[in-house]
Amino acid sequence: MRDDAHFVARCARGLEPQLAAEILQLELGGVTAVGHRTVRFRAWRPYDPGVTELRTADDVFLLAAADRETGTGTGRSTLSALHRLATRTNPEQLLRHRDALLPHPTGRTAGVEVSASLLGRRRFNRYDAEDAVGHALAARLGVPYHPRRTEGAPPPGYAAWRLTLDGTGATLLLRITPRPLHRRPYKQRSVPGTLHPPLAAAMTTLADIGPGHTVLDPCCGAGTLLIEAALAHPEAAHYRGYDIARTALEAARANKKEAATDHIRVHRGDAGRLPLASATVDRVVCNPPWGTQVDPRARLAESPAAWWRELRRVLTPTGSAVVLLPTPAPLAEALRSGLLPTHIQRVHLAGTPTYLVKLIPTPGQSPPPGPTPPPAPGHLGDRTPRPTAQSHNPATAGHSSRSRFLRGLNN
Repeated sequence: MRDDAHFVARCARGLEPQLAAEILQLELGGVTAVGHRTVRFRAWRPYDPGVTELRTADDVFLLAAADRETGTGTGRSTLSALHRLATRTNPEQLLRHRDALLPHPTGRTAGVEVSASLLGRRRFNRYDAEDAVGHALAARLGVPYHPRRTEGAPPPGYAAWRLTLDGTGATLLLRITPRPLHRRPYKQRSVPGTLHPPLAAAMTTLADIGPGHTVLDPCCGAGTLLIEAALAHPEAAHYRGYDIARTALEAARANKKEAATDHIRVHRGDAGRLPLASATVDRVVCNPPWGTQVDPRARLAESPAAWWRELRRVLTPTGSAVVLLPTPAPLAEALRSGLLPTHIQRVHLAGTPTYLVKLIPTPGQSPPPGPTPPPAPGHLGDRTPRPTAQSHNPATAGHSSRSRFLRGLNN
């Protein structure tokens, strides 16, 4: 058994601070380095299965080998160095450690597969690097090597190794879980514009959800934000979601059932005219249609600024909002609606920048007037307004109407 272990967790670009904080809060180990989409940490308890439960990580690996000189070369001689690097590892010990971290160990490894990522220009491609490492590991273990160059995805039971060459060195990693952490088991259904689960987890952490809070997602889509919030903060009193699309509500109900979060309630509703009394929501987490993947509908299509006014209206005086924006420009309308940004952070998803923003009701400023329809039976509209805290989260949606929608947010 190993008495020392180094791990590498990967995340979306821009979420490295949240991931490092989660590692420390869970007391998984000491953070030794924070880099491009990666956080390295030395485990305080080498066999703590908590490393496989990181919510803000895309994936987590055991560190197999790292070499600064090997990864800086650009010529084909680097391939021989990569082969030697893999040969010097102890894959049997790493696989035993991996199995000790899993609730259901995979047993004997059926084979080896390698996925490589290269930054910078080189005289070889990723498949060359994968083959150099893969053949060495397969020879050490006495199992087949599955080349991605010609055979695509590997068959079940193959150990997943990852090689990174980032210009500062070479790093060889062994994935711990059978599939990446960002592929949540509960997410059986999806819809256009659905949110990346680790980003949703980071947003719910920033929302600071507490006991007794009412948490709202007025554009809930497939339910990702509400599910991530409910799994991390079961102590909240109410989780409510609305969406205008029936297909989204069907997906949300299926996913929340799979996640065993039956205390989440979702209803059909217009995010621009919510059936809720004013100042009755403590936290808002949301990924609304900003006109990039999903068209805004109902009142949001007619008046995009209604989004901010409704958000301010339903939040309690001590509330907060965590939102995703395609650009910071829509914050002008948020300010006019009585919401003050306190945190702005750029993150990248699939190479596209987006902005994680936290807002609070502007101190001393009353919410804008905005009568809403009577609340439907069973909703929260019959509650007496009270002072509490809130949080909100918009994301992306739509295609042809994007320019018109964003113009409306700023006018």
